[in-house]
Amino acid sequence: MRITQILSSLLIISLSSISNVSSDQIFPAHLVGTFSRNNREPKYTIEYLPEDAPFHPGDNLESMVMLDKQGRRFLCFLPKEEESATGWTSTQQNISTVLMETDKQLKLKTPDELLQPLNDQCLLRQEGWWSYEFCHLGSVRQLHVEDGNKIVQEFSLGKYDAEATAAFNQNVSHASTMKERYHSHIFTNGTTCDLTGTPREVEVRFVCAETRAMVTSITELSTCKYALTVQCPTLCKHPLFQLEKPVSHTIHCNLIPQEEDTTRNEEERVVGESPKVADS
Repeated sequence: MRITQILSSLLIISLSSISNVSSDQIFPAHLVGTFSRNNREPKYTIEYLPEDAPFHPGDNLESMVMLDKQGRRFLCFLPKEEESATGWTSTQQNISTVLMETDKQLKLKTPDELLQPLNDQCLLRQEGWWSYEFCHLGSVRQLHVEDGNKIVQEFSLGKYDAEATAAFNQNVSHASTMKERYHSHIFTNGTTCDLTGTPREVEVRFVCAETRAMVTSITELSTCKYALTVQCPTLCKHPLFQLEKPVSHTIHCNLIPQEEDTTRNEEERVVGESPKVADS
């Protein structure tokens, strides 16, 4: 979807939301809200400006006329869409394969060095009937616990495999469908799967997060092969694992004076265009 279409939708929503607000609440450069489809796409703030202090646009800015429910007309200027300055795309990547050369240049700690605070720690996550125990550089278990600490059913999802981990991070593709940048450890030789006859395996994916270290999700990629995500704040010390902050843009909307509004109405009737109307 083109940026103009996206911003048109946002403007309609915003203008609709102020239909019952008095003019003295709107016009003094009032910020109505910030909009974004998700936390990685650019954020757009809509700013309404009074007639005596309008926004003065630069060259080649797209604009569109918007109506609110009270019939007030605004000329809104849409920000230009710019390419990300970071060089990263919105699709996240497993970046372990590019760290070697980067670390040589920047003299940064490796991901495994940054994960050392997890040594000798075990993290537990409960999902319904099952609990999942991750022990760093140790093992991953699937458990059912009763009476607080009594294990009544248990499966091993794998034990840490340093050789498989090195091979995985060396050969994995740069492109990934993961929504976060991550560093992987491979755990192999778990309990034999009844459906496949092979041992269970799990890929543990470490991601940057400013909160405490914890297991955030467990998914079954294929039969008896799993992916477990662990957030770790120390990984955020490496710039390549830091989450991108979305760019913020402002959509400036000028109140169209009454006399100019009449002229613009006549022009629109000639060219056959109509202003956008905020839906209820």
